[in-house]
Amino acid sequence: METINRNFLKLINSFVQFLSLEKGLADNTKHSYLHDVRSFASYLQTEGIETFADAQAINVEHFLAQLTELGLATSSRARYLSSIRALYKYLVSVNKAKDDITETIEQAKSGRKLPETLSIEDINKILDQPDTASLAGIRDRAMFETMYACGLRVSELIGLTKRDILVESEIVRVFGKGSKERIVPIGQSALEWIARYMGEARSQFYVPNKSHDFLFLNQRGSPLSRMGIWKLLAKYSAMAGISVKVHPHIFRHSFATHLLEGGADLRAVQEMLGHSDISTTQIYTHLDREFIKEVHRTFHPRA
Repeated sequence: METINRNFLKLINSFVQFLSLEKGLADNTKHSYLHDVRSFASYLQTEGIETFADAQAINVEHFLAQLTELGLATSSRARYLSSIRALYKYLVSVNKAKDDITETIEQAKSGRKLPETLSIEDINKILDQPDTASLAGIRDRAMFETMYACGLRVSELIGLTKRDILVESEIVRVFGKGSKERIVPIGQSALEWIARYMGEARSQFYVPNKSHDFLFLNQRGSPLSRMGIWKLLAKYSAMAGISVKVHPHIFRHSFATHLLEGGADLRAVQEMLGHSDISTTQIYTHLDREFIKEVHRTFHPRA
């Protein structure tokens, strides 16, 4: 976590002291509050916000969205929100913030939310945005082609090594949650861009004793970070004129949806996504219902 400025630190320390003296909370609980509000402060700094008082509700919502992308469970995200709520109640009480910006934010629900997806056209628009006359643009095109081609989580994309791309077999070896290995097919387009990246760009980013065998590297020779990939995708989506907020997991949702809409078997998609339970994959099948209804209306004799 990056260094937090004095404005944040002073208020965080007084908040934790308040929890100790006024609330009498256990040490473990205090440490959780401290961790959560420090994480939020660090996020605000990356957005150019220097004090808690200058933050808005939308900043809290975006912070929680990033926690979702990082794979945090609903219960964990709810804890973060509770910590931020407690912080702002305290700040308002001591006149360090004018408003409680968390009042309008709903607690994360445990029920499943239907996944957002992009159309094939929108995916193609985003993939066309990187400037492939530049080394970074070649890398970015190869990276997002691979993410969409294989339905990868952002952590899986970051962890890919050169050895995981089995070109002759046209498959990728992926290590998912709990280091569980799975094999996913990869299309010709992604393989061609990986080949170009390997041939033209990766060696320019490579740093001995730092890059190791990781496939996608930043300009300092390290694997790209989750935040780095999030920001790149947001940039290219804006350039493509995509109106919805695009995050890396939308590529994974779109991958699954486009396969199912094309007639792929649900069990096969389950295997490619690395879902241990078929019910997790079935959440995508709702997206095909309108197509099925249209087929029924068109072809059934009594529709």
